[in-house]
Amino acid sequence: MSSRERIYLYDTTLRDGAQTQGVDFSVEDKRHIAILLDGLGLDYVEGGWPGANPTDTAFFAAAPHLSHAKFTAFGMTKRAGRSAENDPDLATVVGSGAGAVCLVGKTWDFHVDVALQIGRDENVEAITDSIALVKRRGHESLFDAEHFFDGYKANPEYALQCAMAAHQAGARWVVLCDTNGGALPHEVERIVSDVVRYIPGAHLGIHVHNDTENAVANSLAAVRAGVRHVQGTINGLGERCGNANLVSIIPTLMLKADFAERFETGISPEGLKKLSSIAHTVDEILNRPPNRHAAYVGASAFAHKGGLHVSAMAKNTRTYEHVEPESVGNRRRILVSDQAGKSNLVAELETIGIAVDPKDRRLNRLLEIVKQREFLGYSYDGAPASFELLVRRMLGEIPEYFRVESYRVGVERRPDGKGGMITVSEATAKINIDGEIYRSYEEGNGPINALDGALRKDLGRYSHYIDDLELVDYKVRILTGGTGAVTRVMIESRDGKGERWFTVGVSENIVDASFEALIDSITYKLYRDGAKL
Repeated sequence: MSSRERIYLYDTTLRDGAQTQGVDFSVEDKRHIAILLDGLGLDYVEGGWPGANPTDTAFFAAAPHLSHAKFTAFGMTKRAGRSAENDPDLATVVGSGAGAVCLVGKTWDFHVDVALQIGRDENVEAITDSIALVKRRGHESLFDAEHFFDGYKANPEYALQCAMAAHQAGARWVVLCDTNGGALPHEVERIVSDVVRYIPGAHLGIHVHNDTENAVANSLAAVRAGVRHVQGTINGLGERCGNANLVSIIPTLMLKADFAERFETGISPEGLKKLSSIAHTVDEILNRPPNRHAAYVGASAFAHKGGLHVSAMAKNTRTYEHVEPESVGNRRRILVSDQAGKSNLVAELETIGIAVDPKDRRLNRLLEIVKQREFLGYSYDGAPASFELLVRRMLGEIPEYFRVESYRVGVERRPDGKGGMITVSEATAKINIDGEIYRSYEEGNGPINALDGALRKDLGRYSHYIDDLELVDYKVRILTGGTGAVTRVMIESRDGKGERWFTVGVSENIVDASFEALIDSITYKLYRDGAKL
């Protein structure tokens, strides 16, 4: 049995992340991200606030099955003037079906006096009654002590009274929140050290925002001081300047000796290798360019450019790297070396099950093609299915199942016969399969939807392979400005087994870019399912 203490990791991306300017999760986005986080090995995945908005309500109504993480609902303590049993908002959260419930409550006397305008003792009773209700209903209970650090600085006795009330009522975790992100690491460590004298660290958590760029440091300082539960988001998503970034916290806890020798998490070394992929996938879901310079997972996190660094790397691969890139699913990039680029390519091929002799001359040509296509705007980090097809086509492993002789897409705005106007999108496709021509017509709720339908409407003997193929998501990014702007289209597809894949297309014409990504999606499905000529 391990002698190290356990750190429990709690993700709030699906709630705090939704408060990021420019981020708007769909129900499908939330489901996809929740499953990714579960696969990483996190202890808790918070789904949001059921009843607060239609998206969260719909998400909880069809909650994803998580095999590792505890699915958690977020809400607030009961309102003044009513009992916990008769608070409708609290009832919605407690009745959401989630295994755990996290309630936020006031711990700063200023907020109790001015915002709630109730007696301070009444606020303590609200915390006690709400947490007790969650426990009676059979849920694991957590209490987010809102603005705890500000409250503690202003009135430590009252802030502690609120936190202790939650603990005594049965909260599994009392989470100390730096809600405005203004605390500094030395303050967090000092205050947490005070609190653990009253509430055991095995029941204390930390939740901090990043307004002074110290959220990760504050979280680690809290762990050093005694907390054993850490909350944060993927890529530091969150309102204003964001939340503590779990993508940085997790590998620090697991790989840095000061923490790794004392603590353990529920994430395995194999799970940690998924970190880069998950971080990038979340960005793609949100149609955000990944931060190339992000710690641990950024494309430049282990990139070395010329001069002394490259010379040193040749002698000692760890000279300029604080951890092994592969430990977090990243890879080393030596930007000025063609040979290093070739080595990287071989490693990438191995990850998708393609064994190639490093001396194979086709690798040099493939490397040139990849570099040229990335220069044109292709991004294979977020579209591994298109990358695999590119490689397998060059190696002669992808047959030409079909050829699109031509296609046409049109959008017409016309009277709807009811005094209004309607916009209709339609597409036709002429497809050649072994000399036999198939012509298809389809209407859709947009030109790309119509084109997708026309391409898949009749593929002859291959039709049964794509009966369960579904276009799940479609994202567009403009890469250059002006009227001739280059456009990148990323498409996410799914089949009846729940498997997903991502493809990419690039063109000055958005329809052509979409067409390329759609064709890759169909071809990938045919190849993966073993379709024969």
